[in-house]
Amino acid sequence: MTKFSTVLVANRGEIACRVIRTAKAQGYRTVAVYSDADAKAPHAQMADTAMHIGPSPVNESYLVQENILAAAEASGAEAIHPGYGFLSESAEFAKACADAGLVFIGPTPDAIQLMGNKAEAKRRMIAAGVPCVPGYEGEDQSDTTLLKEGAKIALPLMVKAAAGGGGRGMRIVNEIGELANAIKLARAEALSAFGSEELILEKAIIRPRHVEIQVFGDSHGTIVHLGERDCSVQRRHQKVIEEAPCPTMTDALREAMGSAAIAAAQSINYQGAGTVEFLLDEYGTFYFLEMNTRLQVEHPVTELITGLDLVALQLKVAQGDPLELTQDAVTLSGHAIEVRLYAEDPAQDFLPMSGPVDLWSPPTGLGVRVDGGICSGQIISPFYDPMVAKIIASGSSRQVARQRLIEALKDTVLFGTSHNRDFLVACLEKDCFVAGRATTAFITEEFSEGENMEAQPSFTDSAVAAVLELTLQHQTLYGDSVIVAPQLRDWASASPLVSRKLYIHGEQVHDLCVTPLEHDSYRVFDADDSAVIALLTMFENTAQVSIDGEQHLVRHFSPGEGKLYLSINGRAATYRDQIRLSGAQDEASSSGKIVAPMHGLLLEVRVTAGERVVSGQTLAILEAMKMHYEITADAPGEVVDVLALAGQQVAADDLLIDIATGESD
Repeated sequence: MTKFSTVLVANRGEIACRVIRTAKAQGYRTVAVYSDADAKAPHAQMADTAMHIGPSPVNESYLVQENILAAAEASGAEAIHPGYGFLSESAEFAKACADAGLVFIGPTPDAIQLMGNKAEAKRRMIAAGVPCVPGYEGEDQSDTTLLKEGAKIALPLMVKAAAGGGGRGMRIVNEIGELANAIKLARAEALSAFGSEELILEKAIIRPRHVEIQVFGDSHGTIVHLGERDCSVQRRHQKVIEEAPCPTMTDALREAMGSAAIAAAQSINYQGAGTVEFLLDEYGTFYFLEMNTRLQVEHPVTELITGLDLVALQLKVAQGDPLELTQDAVTLSGHAIEVRLYAEDPAQDFLPMSGPVDLWSPPTGLGVRVDGGICSGQIISPFYDPMVAKIIASGSSRQVARQRLIEALKDTVLFGTSHNRDFLVACLEKDCFVAGRATTAFITEEFSEGENMEAQPSFTDSAVAAVLELTLQHQTLYGDSVIVAPQLRDWASASPLVSRKLYIHGEQVHDLCVTPLEHDSYRVFDADDSAVIALLTMFENTAQVSIDGEQHLVRHFSPGEGKLYLSINGRAATYRDQIRLSGAQDEASSSGKIVAPMHGLLLEVRVTAGERVVSGQTLAILEAMKMHYEITADAPGEVVDVLALAGQQVAADDLLIDIATGESD
């Protein structure tokens, strides 16, 4: 095994930052790669050297192995760490690294080729006697065969991309009539995300737990497992919350699953970090799901309960050194829970979002860890996965870890782009999760469709926002004035000035009057409530306020345009004074104006001018953040005009299709 001293990280975002952090701590020189969109991204700033590898789209930068290899040669890198996603499970890339004389920090190309393909891996596991989910994993990929084999599987069934993971190229089928369209959509997503159209079909195991075993092997024949992770809380087959250990795990079940995972790894002489994933049903029976031949997003929870640094172990094994870890020496202590912070809008069915990071302030505290990949002033790009950070908490017990994580989330500030923080808090507070009973059906069962999971601003929240906004306005005006004493602020010759602020959040309306008192304090009132707000200290993004004598720390940011972000007591909201914005109308909100819900590539347009459409009809297919989204009509009508073409890049809120709504005569 070739020794190395310089590591190129062929990835971006939080995982690139995470790998760079450990590599530098271990004494390695680090090289980052970046696309046009990531020129100022944190991972590019952290590394000792950063190399440009192409335009923003992944298929022109992070997925172009020639560009990665050229960057390694130009920077003097001797090894490449692929992170997860992108080229991390590409056997072709692992072989290309070896051919170029570079160490690929991961398993061998043969292991990746075998286990990275769900169909081939499942065939191997069946031959080895590992219990697998019933289904079809054959080589014949014709529509006719898939439809025929799908009809043999008890419903519901899953259509899944044979290559890749992360929920992409995956569709659930509840009625056999849905199968043909599910195959079409899964194929298209699989080809876009992984470059392969191959699919497998599986019976959907209802309400299982998703439990995975972390394995680690070296080039000297040692393979151990590092315990399990429960990844059951998922949405659209993408993990949202992970924890270790599994709340319902027994010693006997851990021994059985761990032994099965080691056997799977031994059968292919596995080296490096890998994860064997299982579905665990309510009777304690487990089924092999897949093996991920890379580091997992959720690896921090394993690190926190084992005390091991998995990236450091990857570097050690890649150097050819023995793992020097026996199974008996692996001990699990305490509990850890991780949540994934996504840039998405829970109010729009968790639609992935892109936009500015006006302020990013991650939490701190005992037992809290944050693996992030963003910074204030950055733009969250539409070209990549919407996960922006992972927040992890650990403690002596599951309850301690859970409570620490809730408080850490409430202390997390991300202003500028919608995100799922409040939803994560709601998940952690559900009785089902508290009791450790969550299965893969958790989100579907615990949250009603259309449920608002965002914490709504209280009267006092809006009162604080009104005082802060008024203060910021005064500071701007005072800076533009000439020889005006600050004591005259808020006062006229006859009496104190009364200001009005009108904030609307959904059906909640706060029509406020603000009148000054002494010593930077104000009385804020509406028809029902009243409070005295004192501004004790105010800095760039923080302020100490008193609400009727009770002190609170608030985080705030004003990007201008009549907008103020405010976070107080775990509740965050965007405040727009409707009095200042009166008269503004959002034409695109009309049900007949079909706009792009986010930045992306318009893959298909399925209607033409003059065509009649019905409510719910698919009008177009948009690709964004590695996923395909169906844009549908929200009312019946006639297409007046189609303003966008298939193959065109569109921006959020671009008008795509104009429909004259209404039933036909």
